[in-house]
Amino acid sequence: MNRNWLYVLLSGLVEIVWVSGLKHSSTIWEWLGTILAIAASFYLIIESAKRLPVGTVYAVFTGIGTAGTVAAEMLFFGEPFKPVKVLLIAVLLAGVIGLKLVTDDSAGQPDKEVTG
Repeated sequence: MNRNWLYVLLSGLVEIVWVSGLKHSSTIWEWLGTILAIAASFYLIIESAKRLPVGTVYAVFTGIGTAGTVAAEMLFFGEPFKPVKVLLIAVLLAGVIGLKLVTDDSAGQPDKEVTG
């Protein structure tokens, strides 16, 4: 995995934090942490989208965030476990992984000048 895909992965993981923060923050420090997580997540996604296909980057970012947020809500915040929900998240993740596998990493990069 190259650095750009690592940025996508990290931005998705940080998205889980800030989305949960939007629901569960109640103090000024929790809100500040949520705001910092939003800024970090968007910085990473913007950097990766400069070098990778933006459609795929966004799909992977939101897929990680969606699946992770649902899992975090069930594991840490008492959201009821529903097998159908888990199955649908697995289908979503299969699509995200498929997009990553079929995406050419160099597709979003500008053409290099040929000198010779």
